[in-house]
Amino acid sequence: MRGAVLQSPGDVRVDEIADPQITTGTDAIIRVTATCVCGSDLWPYRGVEPVEGPMPMGHEYVGVVEQVGSAVTSVEPGQYVVGSFVASCGSCEFCRAGYPSSCVHRVFMAQVGTQSERALIPHADGTLVALPGEPDADLIPSLLAASDVLGTGWFGAVAAEAGPGKTVAVVGDGAVGLLAVLAAQQLGAQRIIAMSRHEPRQRLAREFGATDIVTERGDDGVATIKDLTGGLGAHSVVEAVGTQESMQQALRATRPGGHMGFVGVNHDVALSGEELFFSQVHVLGGPAPVRRFLPELIELIWHREINPGKVFDLTLPLEQAAEGYRAMDERRAIKTLLTP
Repeated sequence: MRGAVLQSPGDVRVDEIADPQITTGTDAIIRVTATCVCGSDLWPYRGVEPVEGPMPMGHEYVGVVEQVGSAVTSVEPGQYVVGSFVASCGSCEFCRAGYPSSCVHRVFMAQVGTQSERALIPHADGTLVALPGEPDADLIPSLLAASDVLGTGWFGAVAAEAGPGKTVAVVGDGAVGLLAVLAAQQLGAQRIIAMSRHEPRQRLAREFGATDIVTERGDDGVATIKDLTGGLGAHSVVEAVGTQESMQQALRATRPGGHMGFVGVNHDVALSGEELFFSQVHVLGGPAPVRRFLPELIELIWHREINPGKVFDLTLPLEQAAEGYRAMDERRAIKTLLTP
């Protein structure tokens, strides 16, 4: 089959790769109907993360089940499914506690690769959710978003305890940050501040529910949020970038007693223990437990109550994956959808 492979930083190719094979009774194989490039895929693409030999790429997917292992009971061939970017067993203590992304048997789908014509899904029963039926074509982008960026933005907002009466600030205007804005709006936040310097992303943030736009970054951005909140800071802040500056900005923009949800993949971030101590901010984050939210998110999408698929502003055939990476790396696209 055909699949996107990162040969070295900056070098993505679509090559012939091995067909997936069921190896345990809990596996499933899906025919991928849509996949995409994630902001986190850009870390190895840019050489920030090491590239050790050819790497299969991708961890977001929607598709049709083609084959299931002997122990799989929740999905069957022919069903349309969406799954999390982390495969999880669904039965261990962490899964039962609502943190399937910390499953004791977890498999990050980036290790498998889903920017391909078909994909192996480990722990199918704990990972995949069957759709109510065959989705309309215009729902596919939104269902694909649920696989990672929507679920991740949603977790960021939940971790930040966004809700009625709250002022929520979102640091980061990529797909995750924009969908954290959407999540905050759905969770009933009174005021949503999107931090963005890019006019097209500002427009989408407002469409998703942002009431205010802050263009400043760093300490200047913190000062502006303080000005907007009577000098106190936001009740809830979502960090959706993963850099030193964004983490510090998010922490400092949160009021004492407030909550910060951090979902940007961290790279070389070191927070001051003293600053964290005196901030009196609740901090929760990490790999989003997307599988926990999938049933609710699918229902919202299926009934057209939300349209997170708007974050995809570039659609390309899988064979043009390299251009999809370049467009996102150069910030010509928010998020690239690939059609195998």
